[in-house]
Amino acid sequence: MSTPHSVHEAPGTHAIVCDRLFDGRQWHQPAALLIDNGRVLVIARPTEVPDSWSQTRLPAGAFLAPGFIDLQVNGGGGVLLNDSPTADSMRAIARAHRRFGTTGCLPTMITDTRDRMRLAIEAAQSAAGRDGVIGVHLEGPFISPNRPGIHRKDLIAQANDGDLEWLLGLADIGRSVVTLAPECVPAGFVKQLAAAGIRVSLGHSEASAEAVGRAADDGLTGVTHLFNAMPAMAARLPGAVGAALADRRLTASLLVDGIHVDPIAVRAAFAAKGAEGIALVTDAMPTVGATVTQFSLMGREIALSGGSLRNADGTLAGAHLDMASAVRNAVVLADIELGDALQSASLTPARFLGLDHERGALFPGARADLVALTQTLHPLATWMDGQEEQCL
Repeated sequence: MSTPHSVHEAPGTHAIVCDRLFDGRQWHQPAALLIDNGRVLVIARPTEVPDSWSQTRLPAGAFLAPGFIDLQVNGGGGVLLNDSPTADSMRAIARAHRRFGTTGCLPTMITDTRDRMRLAIEAAQSAAGRDGVIGVHLEGPFISPNRPGIHRKDLIAQANDGDLEWLLGLADIGRSVVTLAPECVPAGFVKQLAAAGIRVSLGHSEASAEAVGRAADDGLTGVTHLFNAMPAMAARLPGAVGAALADRRLTASLLVDGIHVDPIAVRAAFAAKGAEGIALVTDAMPTVGATVTQFSLMGREIALSGGSLRNADGTLAGAHLDMASAVRNAVVLADIELGDALQSASLTPARFLGLDHERGALFPGARADLVALTQTLHPLATWMDGQEEQCL
């Protein structure tokens, strides 16, 4: 493509030159990404970058892609949001994941008391828009007691109309998500949350496929960690899994750590929904980006062993996973095309949050939120608003 004449006169523009560039939808090779004041100006050929401009040249074989957006991150850098639902904790978690290519995230709080979950909303109101914090994800407390996972059963609750008042505080935050079980909330609950601009996702649920369809009619748009904490699909009982795979209105998040979901199931999900319907997430805990191998979660000791996090009875407790590893696992373990894995880590979650007008892809005017990856899909550097941070 030709570099516009105006580009040559743009002050403060920086170029990143690489063998390959994935713009969120397709590949360019070789390529130069031109950045002006933290925004993408244009994708050009390397020969079209003026010699007078500052340049970063990626090593041979490395490539550039949109920064990752993680919809579900409980902790990182030794910090757990449930322990400390504050703006500082949210920002610390986001910073811990940045060196793994994550340029935007939703710090996530699992089922807790209503008062503490309100604190998370207040914290997100202060933290959103800083250090990569986009909003907050409340996973619970309105989930099925029959599918608790690691959530404490004594804190799982049935929603009532009064709960709408405090949950609607999420509407004041950039973009946020509530994970709930449709069968555990009153009629109209999902519709009112969705009407306020809050993303509603099904999770920890035993809802029938028909109930999921009705919730989608009311504005449900997500499915949290597909396959986990929900009944398996059967021929005459498709359930939430079947509804998620069949309904194009639903974006399903997927934990690809080689532990939570078998690689064949990962391939099946991508085959059914395509990259545009699957969002890779980490469900990360404080061990990511830290040296800690044990921590307490809601009064229970969690230990890292063999790459998995479990409590004393063997229940999985989130994941020891970062977004770069999720992309790498999708490609290496599940044989997903690299472009599809990258799209599921960037453009798909951006679209789910309604942020694809400026995030998740590289186009003129988009935020210059980027990640550089090696041929082996390990992060080299991350850029937020055009500012570089080394990963290695």
